[in-house]
Amino acid sequence: MKRNFNEWLGEFRESIANYGYYIDFKKVHQNVDAIKVQLNILNSLVGSHDIENDFEKIIKDYPETLKCIPILLAVRSNEIYAIDEDGEYNYDFKKINYSIEQYKTFMRKTGLFDLISNHIINNLVDYATGVETGLDSNGRKNRGGHLMENLVEGYIQKAGYIKGKNYIKEMNLSEIEKVWDINLSAISNQGKTEKRFDFVIKTSSNIYGIETNFYGSGGSKLNETARSYKTLALEAKMIDGFKFVWFTDGKGWNSAKNNLEETFDVLDDIYNINDLENGVIERF
Repeated sequence: MKRNFNEWLGEFRESIANYGYYIDFKKVHQNVDAIKVQLNILNSLVGSHDIENDFEKIIKDYPETLKCIPILLAVRSNEIYAIDEDGEYNYDFKKINYSIEQYKTFMRKTGLFDLISNHIINNLVDYATGVETGLDSNGRKNRGGHLMENLVEGYIQKAGYIKGKNYIKEMNLSEIEKVWDINLSAISNQGKTEKRFDFVIKTSSNIYGIETNFYGSGGSKLNETARSYKTLALEAKMIDGFKFVWFTDGKGWNSAKNNLEETFDVLDDIYNINDLENGVIERF
């Protein structure tokens, strides 16, 4: 019985964010702990009435404290470039490449001296933890990209498949051909292009090449993805013993529903999270 596209699309989720999606606090604390000693040394500058001279003394006695400076500006780099009417500089905070006087200029012009000396902050360790937390929030996009992949893999394992035995994560077409002696030239343009599937499942009757994604918001990429997977679906139908499977979800598809429906019409094995929950992988 053919499924109804609009009913299927209506099952799509707003989000699949798990508890670890928002902030990776383990990583935050590891990053702060790596410079905690140096930050505590710099803490002596908080509220200083002579911060420039005090800073100079610290840098002379503890030059390694310089490596803390970039994170105070929310920069993940050992080098920071700056230019103004007084010149052009590329400061190295791992190995001093200018005079201490020039580093004092950097601290003054970036506002760090003011931040520290005027009690705008009271503890650099706490401040750095806050900065790291903010920077880590930028990693949500990368973590989000793996959420659907991880979700699907959980259901693959729940269905009884064993990693390295009858399912493999991230496998290229050429590897599939070599391992299972199957001709996938209909997909690879006679071997001219290489494609990597998120997962490959091997059963007694079929090889399943699986792609996964989740789109919480719209964009041109969705149309491009739907079109390319429609082509892939048509090509895969020419290969005996191979099936292309696509697990996708997310309300973002509402902005590209026409292209998605075109793929839905030609790809029998296109599924959403609701299909996963209803045991579709167990029926492979």
